[in-house]
Amino acid sequence: MRNCLVIGGGGFLGKALVRLLRERGDRVCVLARKRHPAVEAMGAESLQGDITDFQATLDACRDRDMVFHTASKAGIWGPDSEYERTNVQGTRNVLDACLKAGVPALVYTSTPSVIYDPQIRIEGVDESLPYPDRFECAYARTKARAEKMVLEAHGQKGLCTISLRPHLIYGPGDPHLIPRVLQRAREGRLFQVGDGTNRVDLTFVDNAAQAHILAGDRIQTAGGRAYFLSDGEPVTLWPWIAGVLEEVGIPPVRRSLSFGMARALGLLMEGLYTLLRLPGEPRMTRFVASQLATSHWFDISASRRELGYEPQVSGAEGTRRLIEWIRAGGLDGA
Repeated sequence: MRNCLVIGGGGFLGKALVRLLRERGDRVCVLARKRHPAVEAMGAESLQGDITDFQATLDACRDRDMVFHTASKAGIWGPDSEYERTNVQGTRNVLDACLKAGVPALVYTSTPSVIYDPQIRIEGVDESLPYPDRFECAYARTKARAEKMVLEAHGQKGLCTISLRPHLIYGPGDPHLIPRVLQRAREGRLFQVGDGTNRVDLTFVDNAAQAHILAGDRIQTAGGRAYFLSDGEPVTLWPWIAGVLEEVGIPPVRRSLSFGMARALGLLMEGLYTLLRLPGEPRMTRFVASQLATSHWFDISASRRELGYEPQVSGAEGTRRLIEWIRAGGLDGA
């Protein structure tokens, strides 16, 4: 039985990870900014704290066999300083706390966005693809910096590190991606961007959580590297969205926008929001346009070979579970 700390254990992925760790008998403590009764009900200890607070992070890391760092500031828009504070400085604090506390293993949740480059076709690419020279959003830029720090720390003072890049995590309990898409569709504000033929990878939440556990188990041999994760079954994005909408009784998307027009609109809106310091976030950005209109799927051979990863939930089964959750009113509490 390992003594594990899950940073961000109250989040979507974090809760799934806590559940699987507890099911296999590990002792689990969660570090989050607020209490999460759901993880306490699983038998996890709950600590309140923020990774931007080094002392709180250090106290949480003491006497742990393994730390899973799943917390981050996500999103498409916001002050660079906020992304820097959480994703870069927060991760620096986690690393320093692990080193000072003598933690032997750190599993870090990254994102494929760290290698996204609009000039490159992201179709079946593997981990040899380098970081781009420029990033189109603060999230991708700061997550890339954090991932570099994590991997560079591998081997320091006995600490093994590994980074995982799950793409588009979905499933029951999703508080972000699916609710946003469905809400826009209900309000008639969802546009198909591009010609609708782009293929993307999805990652069912339990598959992502299981991969984190496998990464922890294999960190002695697989550490120091980053790994893509997905269901291993790229979907054609807009037909997939259309199928979900139909199953849950939401009218289909009837309006579309060309990729070029969406990119131009995104550039304009980014400029206006920056110049006028408008609140909220733009309805379109260049990064969002690219994510909605272009293919981005990945070769997960390395995860299969070196981590022993094999998606336990198929894409069809994951989508079925998602639809059942929505029909049962799951979005009401998301």
